[in-house]
Amino acid sequence: MFIEMEKEKKIQLFQNNKIRTHWDEELEKWYFSVQDIVAILSGSNDVKQYIKKMRVRNTSLNDNWGTICTLVVMKANDGRKRKIQAADTEGVLRIVQSIPSKKAEPFKQWLARVGAERVEELEDPELAFDRAMETYIAKGYSKEWINQRLKSIEVRKELTDEWQDRGMKKGLEYGILTNEITKSWAGKNVKEYKKLKGLKKENLRDNMSNLELVLNMLAEVSTTEISKLKNKQEPRLCHLIMLRIY
Repeated sequence: MFIEMEKEKKIQLFQNNKIRTHWDEELEKWYFSVQDIVAILSGSNDVKQYIKKMRVRNTSLNDNWGTICTLVVMKANDGRKRKIQAADTEGVLRIVQSIPSKKAEPFKQWLARVGAERVEELEDPELAFDRAMETYIAKGYSKEWINQRLKSIEVRKELTDEWQDRGMKKGLEYGILTNEITKSWAGKNVKEYKKLKGLKKENLRDNMSNLELVLNMLAEVSTTEISKLKNKQEPRLCHLIMLRIY
């Protein structure tokens, strides 16, 4: 099972089929793309029409559709972020029952495993690192690089925790600050750096060398420490000014 790192919106694999997911930190539960699940289990080439017919056949499912599904921002097939119909584990199981498929039972087992692994990781965060290491090893990365990469994830988390404590908003503000940090050691923002490496949707850090990872970690560790020292008076303003002159 592959988990795309450092993203709230993650991609899970079921029998080599991608399923878009979202982990809700507040509710502590997974949300799964209904369209992806129906496409995999039904094999339909027109998923939207299949869902419509499925709801017509099952009046109980249709009557409770608004409760079962919720709109969650996920990446669409064209790469843009849109609100996608999603359901939690209980909701997905109700939908699965309306799809006659030999994959239904294996899918239920997979769904239970995904949830169990997340709970385990909340209780013991080291498990998340262990699973990430297994994924990178399978991809052919060296152990030295993997150790640096996992350390960079830890460093990044400490930085984003600091940003969150100082009232920074995820998304645009995180992006602006990350660009400034990247410029401080690479001379390019994230978009420019990805273009230099010939990357599109790929994760930039997964395509960094050991030296690049170290330089990026140094910049992020320094930013975290400076923020802790300088943000006692005007947290948001001071932090932005600090990064602009970093």
